[in-house]
Amino acid sequence: MKKVKITVIRKAHYQDLSEKYENPIEHACDLQEGQVFISENWQRPEGLCESAWGTLSPFVLALSHGASDFYDGWMKNPHSAMLSCNDGFRPVSFLVETIESE
Repeated sequence: MKKVKITVIRKAHYQDLSEKYENPIEHACDLQEGQVFISENWQRPEGLCESAWGTLSPFVLALSHGASDFYDGWMKNPHSAMLSCNDGFRPVSFLVETIESE
């Protein structure tokens, strides 16, 4: 099974939506752009929130088993996917990619 690298690419925050709909939350997302996680054996890396893992895990599973070319050429690197967590107030974009064997 291949290792899969998960990189935090971008964080957004829709302040207007938070003010209108969300109850105040401390530490809603502590991830930082550029932060890297490694998934081995399709396990959620320590420090990666469960909500993001719920979105990423099907792709991590597929990549760890050698899948590629999602959606017929969607990504320039066929062994990767650009995905976002499902937080509508603070979406985080992740690059998920297979680590080449050493």
